[in-house]
Amino acid sequence: MEPNMEKAFDLGGGWTTFLAWPIYWVLTFFEGLTKNYGIAIILLALFIKLLTSPLSFNMYKASAKMQKLKPKLEKIQKLYGNDPERLQWETLKLYREAGFNPFSGCLPLFLQLPIFFALYQVLQNSIELKGAEFIFWIKDLSARDPYYVLPIIMGGVSVLNAYLQPNVDPQSKRISILISLLFVFLFLTFPAGIVLYWLTYSLLGILEQRIYKLLWK
Repeated sequence: MEPNMEKAFDLGGGWTTFLAWPIYWVLTFFEGLTKNYGIAIILLALFIKLLTSPLSFNMYKASAKMQKLKPKLEKIQKLYGNDPERLQWETLKLYREAGFNPFSGCLPLFLQLPIFFALYQVLQNSIELKGAEFIFWIKDLSARDPYYVLPIIMGGVSVLNAYLQPNVDPQSKRISILISLLFVFLFLTFPAGIVLYWLTYSLLGILEQRIYKLLWK
């Protein structure tokens, strides 16, 4: 699209607009190659996964390191469970000595949220995606899946992804699985293109975990 056309072509306002335009350009580029916006969304998910893979690898390493620290954390909790201030101090000391950042695992997710909302913005406002078909029953990627097939599959994949998370304690794993199940109901009314993106990204996440597991033995 010509630069001056952005004034006449509205993707909507909001804090994710700065990401909406690059996503729109990447989507139209992939659509030009494949002649199908559904496949273009799959390629977009692959592109984003490749961009964020270094962060995901750091998250995997942080999770593995956290698992190794777990016995020491449990020992600290037993010793200082009745002294919250000392417990916090000893826990932070352990993290510092081990070179562990407890928030490092959250970064890939936080980066995904703006991309997710920007893609939603593109699907809702892009003229080309109105009525864009994918395969079989998906006749409009900007509208919800009429038979809810994609949300159900996506929910199953998200649950599997949460279940396969390495080095995660059972309680955290149960919470992740519950959130994944809740996502199914949330995604029932979302545009099929959004669900397709998240489904593809989740499948790539499972593949990524298997690869990291082989590399990080």
